[in-house]
Amino acid sequence: MHLSDSATATHCPYCALQCGMNLRPEPGGAGVTVEERADFPVNRGALCGKGRTAPAVLSSRVRLTEPLVRTHAGRLEPATWEEALDAVAEGLARTGRAHGPDAVGVFGGGGLTNEKAYALGKFARVALRTSQIDYNGRFCMSSAAAAHQRAFGLDRGLPFPLEDIPRTGCVILVGSNLAETMPPALRYLTELKANGGTLIVIDPRRTRTAEQADLHLAPRPGTDLALALGLLHLVVAEGRTDEEFIAGRTTGWEEARAAAMAHWPELVERITGVPVPRLREAVAMFCAPETAMVLTARGPEQQSKGTDTVGAWINLCLATGRAGRPLSGYGCLTGQGNGQGGREHGQKADQLPGYRKLTDPAARAHVAGVWGVDPDSLPAPGRSAYELLDALGTDVRALLLMGSNPVVSAPRAAHIEDRIRSLDFLAVADVVLSETAALADVVLPVTQWAEETGTTTNLEGRVLLRRRALTPPPGVRTDLYVLHELAARLGVEKGFPTAPEEVFDELRRASAGGPADYSGISYARIEAEQGVFWPCPDGSPGTPRLFLDRFATDDGRARFVPVSHRDAAEVPDADYPLLLTTGRVVAQYQSGAQTRRVDELNAAAPGPFVELHPRLAARIGAVDGSPLAVTSRRGRAVAPARITDAIRADTVFMPFHWPGEGRANTLTNPALDPISRMPEFKVCAVRVELV
Repeated sequence: MHLSDSATATHCPYCALQCGMNLRPEPGGAGVTVEERADFPVNRGALCGKGRTAPAVLSSRVRLTEPLVRTHAGRLEPATWEEALDAVAEGLARTGRAHGPDAVGVFGGGGLTNEKAYALGKFARVALRTSQIDYNGRFCMSSAAAAHQRAFGLDRGLPFPLEDIPRTGCVILVGSNLAETMPPALRYLTELKANGGTLIVIDPRRTRTAEQADLHLAPRPGTDLALALGLLHLVVAEGRTDEEFIAGRTTGWEEARAAAMAHWPELVERITGVPVPRLREAVAMFCAPETAMVLTARGPEQQSKGTDTVGAWINLCLATGRAGRPLSGYGCLTGQGNGQGGREHGQKADQLPGYRKLTDPAARAHVAGVWGVDPDSLPAPGRSAYELLDALGTDVRALLLMGSNPVVSAPRAAHIEDRIRSLDFLAVADVVLSETAALADVVLPVTQWAEETGTTTNLEGRVLLRRRALTPPPGVRTDLYVLHELAARLGVEKGFPTAPEEVFDELRRASAGGPADYSGISYARIEAEQGVFWPCPDGSPGTPRLFLDRFATDDGRARFVPVSHRDAAEVPDADYPLLLTTGRVVAQYQSGAQTRRVDELNAAAPGPFVELHPRLAARIGAVDGSPLAVTSRRGRAVAPARITDAIRADTVFMPFHWPGEGRANTLTNPALDPISRMPEFKVCAVRVELV
């Protein structure tokens, strides 16, 4: 049912651009049509295929429309909401009584609105009293977040709006295929070049984005840290440092400088495979204009040394004075729709709302005061995402999962699937019957983006408002309703409202005074101003550009951190002589749980593949379409060959959107970054053979 015959201004449900769009009812109530929303500054009307086809997932043909409960015969069968909620509450409570509160886990998602992420974190800590909560955003930009915190004292994906990118002099884009992961954002790079700026793309593949570059560097996967250190070495050796900026606005330069000088160009060439002349060319291009930026994505971040790798790129920005100044700086291109806001307000194992630390007594006291509980009742930090999933069935015996599909998206996925199957109890709230939901004891059908109101925070730190355009099907409820009803059944009858704006107003109070302060943001302001940038204390206009006067550290100075190259957790050997890297394709999104249900997108990207170089193909006797087995120490995946000279000869690539025998994450390595706890998705050792 449509709420109105007029168009509703809202935002795309997919990536962190959160492109603006209008939803207009179709005649006869057959659905909604997506229209351009040219006034929204991020995408200015442009949409990718995923955004244009997003209403297809609203169809009852592909989505869940009634609760499902697993019977004694082992089948998921329709049930009433009362029956399903009673079963979930009893399953969670029974486990907590038998094994203690930390035997109950909660796993969230980077696609949940700020209101739902906030309520889920509160539910875990107040209703369940468990420390065991994390979310799939840990797999997104946690390494960049840790490096941001370490260097600048604050983590926001981009410290400047996207509109600044075309106006800078040079952009180094590291490990991002923007043309396929965020197509509407590619215009910022084409406008950069049209304005006379230069683009350097660093990627082991010659992607559609790399083809736009003035300079493409193709390092061996897992060597981005050495590459960044080699560029900083050359900056120092060629006298290109900004000594005034270093002295006036940073600390720790001497130690970081010494670490970089141990990575001389010839050594870096041997490690990365990037020739020394290309390194020198990159330094000249980056340092020639007065302004420049470095933008990273999952390539350098999803590594067991991702925090240090991002730190090395930040050091390059600081050493050249390309930070804390207009049209310059380091930024991270967040992946998931609410990957930024999702970790600011309590889904992450170690954080409370407002990006407060769970270990900070003052933070605990403030949030506990808003929640009306004793600060001592709040649990300590729990396990990170992979560690939580790895503990399922042993230390963590029951799990409530919202908006995630780890059977496809987690590293070492076959092992994680086994762990999920070993649970005493699993409840999943989702919009579709994902591969993970299909294993649940109870499945709760929840509303989608067009059927609910709520806020998200895009990659710029711009807080946005999605407006409800449709009435959901009769058998569907909101996640906020689910948490309200479960909390009541667990003995907490107050504190879990179902109205999104009421939840957001509480979130504002809980975040007030914290690093991610939303207290000055309201639904009315967001609507009037096309989004509001945090931090935004009460009375503030918001902060589109961070760090121009001071960094968010105690002394206001950015911190250099000395880092050194180290190998990936797994390097090629005689048994596994090649490197695997993974990523996305333009027509699918994340685990594909939603996009794989859209006919148009499946026609464009029907299944997995193995991208390999012609020399490797000739060596194993493969032609285009040959079924290939890719094997790592964790398992085997099979998919057809796609032969191209756009990839290194020592590397193969697989997209990670599909389950079954072509599941790329069967192969990936869960080796964790020691700081961010990010798994090493982007590099592992494999062998490739004809099936």
